[in-house]
Amino acid sequence: MAEKQALNGAYYGPAIPPPQNYHRHGRGSGCGCGCCLLSCLLKIIVTAVVVLGLAVLIFWLVVRPNKVKFHVTEATLSEFNIANNNLRYNLALNITVRNPNKKLGVYYDRIEARPRYEDQRFDSKFLTPFYQGHKNTKVLTPSFQGEHVILLAGDKLVNYNQEKVSGIYSIDLTLYLKIRFKIGDIKVGTFKPKIQCELKVPLNNTAGIFQRTECDWDY
Repeated sequence: MAEKQALNGAYYGPAIPPPQNYHRHGRGSGCGCGCCLLSCLLKIIVTAVVVLGLAVLIFWLVVRPNKVKFHVTEATLSEFNIANNNLRYNLALNITVRNPNKKLGVYYDRIEARPRYEDQRFDSKFLTPFYQGHKNTKVLTPSFQGEHVILLAGDKLVNYNQEKVSGIYSIDLTLYLKIRFKIGDIKVGTFKPKIQCELKVPLNNTAGIFQRTECDWDY
């Protein structure tokens, strides 16, 4: 057969081979199902955050919550003496709890009062649980009497001797709370904040009169 081919007297050249498809194995154009799953998960998280943020904003706009205020209004210290690492004490307090909210009530399911001196607890009392309604003030009257081992050395012993001379003692009080909030007929969550009160208490009021002290929230 001749090298050149003719059809109807015309020459079209040699036959053109069919195109070949090249495929590189191991390199996909996308990450497949893994990327789809990650994208869906990210969308769910973003949606949940937005919904939660809107819920908190709506709650704040409707309720307008204000912080419940704790004040120690009276403190009577009739005995406070350390001898041979043993503290003898007699302390009585009046604590006002003010709920300024118009639409928010508070359940105090547990209240534990712990007084401390030089970072050492010397007593503990559980107070009666109660519910506090809107725009309400409650007075708590914890009292502590007895004796307890207190170990003082160095600067702490120096501080005690100075306060013994002045007749005014630095006593810290912590209230450990377990509370719930009530909005209408709905009771919300369980929270365990602490209330910190730093007191300067005169012995028998001979060194002055106790000054009303505001306490701080510690979450």
